[in-house]
Amino acid sequence: MKKMKLPLMFLSLGLTLGVTSCAPTMRAEVKAVKSVEFSSMPVPQTEAEMLDTYSTSVAKVTYADGTTKDFPLSYNVLFRNTDQTNTVNGQKYAAGQLFDYKMNPIKDRQGDNVVAETADGTSLLNVGGKPYLVNHWEYDWILENGVDAYKAENWYSRMPMTMNVTALGQGADGKLSVGSQTSVDFASVGGGWIFCFGGPTPWGTHLGGEEDYDLYFVPGEKSYTTTQAGLKAMSEVYFKGEKKANPYDYGYPVEVAVKPGGGYQVTKHYEMGRGTWEIARFAADGRTAIYGDDGAYSGLFMFVGDKANDPAAGGTIYAAKWNQTSDQNGGAANISWIRLGHATHAEIKALKDKVNIGDIFETSLEAKEGFKPTRAGSAQTVWLKLKPGMEQAAAFFETRRYAAYLGATTEFTKGEGVTFNEADKKMYYAMSRIETSMKAEEGVPVDDVKLPENKAGATYTFELKAGQKDTEGNAINSNYVATRTYVEAALLGKPIPADANGNTADVNAIANTDNVHYSEAMRTLFIGEDSGMHVNNYVWAYNVDTRKLSRILSVAAGAEATGLGVVENMNGHAYITSNNQHQGDWISSQNKELTAKLEAAAKAKWGANKYGVLNYKLQNSVGYLHGLPAVK
Repeated sequence: MKKMKLPLMFLSLGLTLGVTSCAPTMRAEVKAVKSVEFSSMPVPQTEAEMLDTYSTSVAKVTYADGTTKDFPLSYNVLFRNTDQTNTVNGQKYAAGQLFDYKMNPIKDRQGDNVVAETADGTSLLNVGGKPYLVNHWEYDWILENGVDAYKAENWYSRMPMTMNVTALGQGADGKLSVGSQTSVDFASVGGGWIFCFGGPTPWGTHLGGEEDYDLYFVPGEKSYTTTQAGLKAMSEVYFKGEKKANPYDYGYPVEVAVKPGGGYQVTKHYEMGRGTWEIARFAADGRTAIYGDDGAYSGLFMFVGDKANDPAAGGTIYAAKWNQTSDQNGGAANISWIRLGHATHAEIKALKDKVNIGDIFETSLEAKEGFKPTRAGSAQTVWLKLKPGMEQAAAFFETRRYAAYLGATTEFTKGEGVTFNEADKKMYYAMSRIETSMKAEEGVPVDDVKLPENKAGATYTFELKAGQKDTEGNAINSNYVATRTYVEAALLGKPIPADANGNTADVNAIANTDNVHYSEAMRTLFIGEDSGMHVNNYVWAYNVDTRKLSRILSVAAGAEATGLGVVENMNGHAYITSNNQHQGDWISSQNKELTAKLEAAAKAKWGANKYGVLNYKLQNSVGYLHGLPAVK
């Protein structure tokens, strides 16, 4: 999240964040950098290493004057989900505490506070010369009594989620510290649902993905009970039974703008469409965004705004068509774009409470004359017939279904992070797994993607061009239109038979790529894993010129690496943000003897709570890699 003139569309929530307790912000000398090379740290060997989130990587910086210097990296924890750093209405709470629509703390059936263990998307922002952090909480994994939160009770399958805004101090050595922190109040936009990855916009704000997994299914679909449970959770837990949740309130890019000296404004960008958005990342033009669409039978979407740095002013949504040219090494394809619709924020906001799926489409679970078969969001075929005059509602409230209806490709599996390489006019898109809908299938409505299975996934490179047209021959008003995609060899996952520890993917290769962030100044693509194939997940640095792949962070066993971001110059220092979530959620293939050793070591070091649950499983960190000088 950065700072700029704030669009009038934002809803002011009047929060004040003091920064008087922060250490003073210090500005270090910034020298021009020619290149940065990261050493690759070893795979953790001991139980202590496996249970820790740490780095032994060294960054070798070559300056423009030809001199070099080594900078050892270290992982610094800013706060943990259980730390009492959070102030809401004058009361102290854990950082990951969840709240209802009146900002009262949510408690479970045992009377314990519900504290999320899933720190995710993060933006480190320079607001008025001072550092601020916005971080997501994605979902609740485990209750205080050790019960899986998804199985605790029928309405508890998901919880209303939140974000934190934290004012930070910055020392002369670049170390960051927590000054003041609060939870974002989302009552003005109906609350929050599964806040996943996120990052900064070109205009200095935070933009995060809100995944509407559970709220997506429609009456008659096999998984509609999941939608019913999700809406019940929002209605009864968030709104306390005083209001019925509307599924069209969730599943949008969510913007948080932090004000200098404290305060924030929040907006859900309805005009960018509804889906299971991992993240919507804007290119440097402030107009073109590509969305990571997380789930099976998902798509690839693009928003082109009418006005730079102001998506609410209006824009056009497009959906990608995969025209396969190879099935080797993760596949390759030419990309074309289907126009879905155009709208402003005000138009879709006004429509949001007036329509539902039944107003937009006629639906059938079997073939019916005049209906089109689609698979969008699940492996179940749903036949659709658009009702007259409902094109705009379909494009912005049923974005993926409408894309499938118009012939776009909805066969991707777990699309994740997105990031742009401006100098080379490329985009990188994380596909966590290549399986199910991405394989050749028979008896499906469309079979555009026909690839060999690779459960370890891939990071795709997309070439971007100006002067492109949509499938109807209309000009696309963007210089960042993807036209071709492929996978570089080092960015393809490598499944293996289980090794002695239970790793089922090569530990010297990326498995199940998730968060991605490209640094222009370092010419480096950073990649964080969300893998059930590695005992420990890693953050990697991939130099796009030398093609060197380096492991720069090992994340606590059982946890995924989240919140990846790169700030190249914050008052003379550079930072790589990275969080972990759900540590102790051991992978199924893990050696059982190793699991026992890790649990014993975790109990000895961190202890257990009153229910006997390992504190290790309840604690997760928000932090960053420290030690880098500013790069420019």
